[in-house]
Amino acid sequence: MKATLAVDEHHWWYRGRRRVIRAELDRLGVLPGARVLDAGCGSGRTMEELVDYGEVSGIELNEDAAQLARDRELGEVVVGRLEDLPWDDETFDLITCLDVIEHVPNDVEALVELRRVARPGAWLLVTVPAYQSLWSRHDEANHHYRRYERASLRRAAASAGWEVTRLSSFNSLLLAPAAAVRLAQRRFGVGNGDSNDLAFGPAWLNDVLERPLAMEASWLARGRTLPLGLSLLALLRRPPAA
Repeated sequence: MKATLAVDEHHWWYRGRRRVIRAELDRLGVLPGARVLDAGCGSGRTMEELVDYGEVSGIELNEDAAQLARDRELGEVVVGRLEDLPWDDETFDLITCLDVIEHVPNDVEALVELRRVARPGAWLLVTVPAYQSLWSRHDEANHHYRRYERASLRRAAASAGWEVTRLSSFNSLLLAPAAAVRLAQRRFGVGNGDSNDLAFGPAWLNDVLERPLAMEASWLARGRTLPLGLSLLALLRRPPAA
């Protein structure tokens, strides 16, 4: 459990992604008193960011991770599936779903259920791994069903009734080296291909690897987008009531 908390708190990828997420959320102008859901909250570290936007809840499939999130005492955390959320229709004003729907067999079903609990005009921020062509043993070890292209993410969101208001890549500067490693693993069988992408290196290297994401967050905060990257970010909206 301590290892899980250490990764969530200190690893360059999670720290950098939190910068990107805050850059997007700060632009929304979420009103005080909003209800916020972190769908797939893990150990609850992102919930610490989300309390700045309203009353936060979380749902997590893994019971041990859910208990870590509860221990933070930030809001209610339930154990459950995205496809069967325990809240009433039109409960939330803002939902985050960060690197989660690639783990779900039917992503459209999950997005439909997230739309059900979103109020008219509510926002959903989704992040996913990009490029099915980069599929590797890393994806298999992490129980992914798919990686995404822009078109496939748009299609899934639209099929679930969401409006796609913004779509951008991120983690761009590491795309080329990561692609080279994964393609080499697939072609030549080099590397172990397991989930050690999140292993810690030296502290200085962790800081260096976070800097590109910090620069990208600053860029995205100005309303700009990035054309390429290892990840995709989509800002979706439930259409307001007529």
